[in-house]
Amino acid sequence: MARRVHTQQADLEGENETSAAGRSIWSGSISFGLLQIPIKLYTAESRSEEIHFRQLDKENLSPIKYERVSSATGRPVAWKDIVKGYEYEPDTFVIIEPDELKEASAKATQTLEIQDFVPINQIDLAYFETPYYVVPDKRSGKAYVLLREALKKKNAFAVATFVLRTEEHLAALVPVGTAIMLEVLRYGHELRPATDMPLPKDDATIRERELAMAEQLIDGMMTDWEPSKYKDRYQGLVLKMITEKAKTGSITSLGSKLGPETASDVVDLLELLKQSVAKNDVKVANDAKTPRKPARVEALNEPSSGKAPRQPGPAEAPEKPTVRKSPRKSPATKTKAA
Repeated sequence: MARRVHTQQADLEGENETSAAGRSIWSGSISFGLLQIPIKLYTAESRSEEIHFRQLDKENLSPIKYERVSSATGRPVAWKDIVKGYEYEPDTFVIIEPDELKEASAKATQTLEIQDFVPINQIDLAYFETPYYVVPDKRSGKAYVLLREALKKKNAFAVATFVLRTEEHLAALVPVGTAIMLEVLRYGHELRPATDMPLPKDDATIRERELAMAEQLIDGMMTDWEPSKYKDRYQGLVLKMITEKAKTGSITSLGSKLGPETASDVVDLLELLKQSVAKNDVKVANDAKTPRKPARVEALNEPSSGKAPRQPGPAEAPEKPTVRKSPRKSPATKTKAA
């Protein structure tokens, strides 16, 4: 018998939740056999440190705003005069009315059904799209732990569908540490098959010595997963650039490049593997004498040509600051064709 999750759409206009988890985006109750587990979904992604740029008018630094304009007349079009259409042939559209779209939309009151339990190793990573935390209410903690531990014991995911707003999603309930996570999955038709890619054939000729050397290199670099040691260096460099330019109006050298240069010449694969293994052995020996660094920055910054990385040049005299505040006047308006 299919197990069902009876859902209730979260009121997105309700009171703000004050916990560190933030605001839930969905609420409902998981039905596991005869057990009812009231839960809420919280986004697992953190975007607070993302860098966001605004588009400005170069002349006066006023923010750019967009208007909906007709590509035929060039005049602005009000929301009430805009319809949705699907272009099934060049310049030929099928108009779909809002009421017709509602008929195709999944109803928020639908029950979410757990359709299957599948082994963890059978779902390809490419299907995973967006993670959410599944959080029980205060009275359902024991039932929540029971489901979590059962999934761990069977080494399985629960595959289900659920409705978020008006769209139905495929999802997997995944036990992760003390939590159950809901991973939104891509549908099969949303992924291109590997057969579409120009990949090497299975019978590509490799020598046993090359394979053994590659395995030795992997063994020497094998470690436990520590996500905190991998940093977004691009974001760090851009933040440094922004901070420096805001203070001085100029940018000094930001150091070496983000990564090694790509070698374009064909090299002897076995010889390259030998050099890589030897280099890694030296690093392991050095790491044994000195405290372990949080990340392999030195390897990433080293160019493949073997030359020493370029050192930052001396800071130049600050130019006249170019940071200007946007005027308080009405912003300039630029249009964008619909």
